[in-house]
Amino acid sequence: MNEKELVKLLHDLQEKRISPEEAVGQLRRHPFEDLGYARVDHHRSLRHGFPEVIFGRGKTVEQVAGIAERILSHSRNLLITHATPDMYRELAETVAGLTYHEVARCITRRGDDTVYGKGDVLVITAGTSDLPVAEEARVTVEIMGNRAALVSDVGVAGIHRLMAVREQIFNARVIIAVAGMEGALPSVVGGLASCPVIAVPTSIGYGASFGGVAALLGMLNSCSSNVVVVNIDNGFGAGYVASIINRLP
Repeated sequence: MNEKELVKLLHDLQEKRISPEEAVGQLRRHPFEDLGYARVDHHRSLRHGFPEVIFGRGKTVEQVAGIAERILSHSRNLLITHATPDMYRELAETVAGLTYHEVARCITRRGDDTVYGKGDVLVITAGTSDLPVAEEARVTVEIMGNRAALVSDVGVAGIHRLMAVREQIFNARVIIAVAGMEGALPSVVGGLASCPVIAVPTSIGYGASFGGVAALLGMLNSCSSNVVVVNIDNGFGAGYVASIINRLP
C-alpha cells in the first residue's frame, strides 16, 4: 500500500463506502508480515514510494517466491535483484507479467507504469564490462517510475566519446556514473553536470584494482563536489537513491 492508496482507503471510510471492519481488514497485515523466514515490510511504499525489493542471492527459490507473493498481494510492482533464471521460471508459473532482465540479473513486474520522476535519469558506463551493474541501476530507476537512458563505453580512455553525449549530461536531473579500473569517470562527469552524480565503482579491473577498491577510493576522493558514492557493484543502490532524488520537488 502506497500513500495514494492509503489516502483513498481513509477517504472511502470517511464517505462510508467501506465499513470500519473492512478498513481494519485491509490494514491488518501492516506494517509488516512475518513469514517465519522473512518479515515483509508492507510500509516501505509509504516511506520510499516503492515496495520492498527482494535481494535474491542467498535465498532459495521457494523463499523468493513466497516473499514475492506477499509483496504482490499489497503492491502492483515488484523488483528482485541478483535473481537467477530458476527463480524467474518458478515465479512465472504463478505470476503473470514478469520480465527477466538477463544482463541486470533482475526480475520485474510492472503493474503501475506511472512516471513519478520530475526529470530524466542518465546512466553512464566507462566500459562495456560495466554494463551488468549499469543495467541493474537502469532497471531499478525505471521500475520505480522514472524515465531513464543508458549510455555505455564512454570512459576516460577516449574522452571524446563522453563529449559526444554532453547534451544528455547537461539535461539530466540525476546521473549515475559506473566505472571500474581507476574510477575516473564520475569526476569528469561531475565537472560537466549541474545535477547530482551518483558514482558506482565496479569490480572490473586487474590485480591492483583490488576488486573495485581502487575505483571506490578514487571516487570517494573526487574533486567534483556534486559526486556521491555507493558501494562496489551496487547498481541497485544507485538507482534507488537516484529515483528518490528525482521525485523531489
